Amino acid sequence: MYLRPMRKTEAEAIVLRFTDFGEADRIVTFFTLEQGKLQGVARGAKRSKKRFAGALEQFAHLKLQLQQGNSLATLSSADIVSIFPGIRGDLVKIGCAAYACELVERLTPDEEPAPRLFRLLYCYLERLNEAPPSPSDRRFFAVNLLKILGYQPDLQVRGISEQTARLLALAMQTGRFGAISFPEPELREADLLLNPAIDLHLDRELRSLAFLKEVGG
Repeated sequence: MYLRPMRKTEAEAIVLRFTDFGEADRIVTFFTLEQGKLQGVARGAKRSKKRFAGALEQFAHLKLQLQQGNSLATLSSADIVSIFPGIRGDLVKIGCAAYACELVERLTPDEEPAPRLFRLLYCYLERLNEAPPSPSDRRFFAVNLLKILGYQPDLQVRGISEQTARLLALAMQTGRFGAISFPEPELREADLLLNPAIDLHLDRELRSLAFLKEVGG
């Protein structure tokens, strides 16, 4: 097996998920602008207030310094760009952000750059940080994620009205959160199309979607 030499790299990243490991370490899954999805170990993260203080939290936007080889990357340090404080005090916003991060984590391969998807995720988190949570924005994120990943659903299917198909098509064209608003009937129809298109590529249900249902999101 070819062993890649260790190299120092930097990355702009959004935290998708983390798991505490042992007494002091933390395993973190990131989505990076430069390399796509990465996993790294932050040694001593639960104890170190200097290198990782407040940085390794879900959906934080960071600048990372990494050591990379064949196995898990090792985090040298993480500088906070934003923790999106406007999200963290609202359960529906937290659920929406977790939904977006879970989709990106579970639908993307490791180390495959996807800068358009990084920008989509970042813009959604920024939107949630600054504006009330919107059901239309969440469907906007989902349909554009599917498009970027090459899983764009057929809009001309039974049970989907011309109005819903038109709104979904516009959502994939406009590129701006807040530009498209789905009335309640169209939201339900959009879910009839988007949820099965997403579930087709998952091996289990989304935990974040169940949480959103509990908090009314």
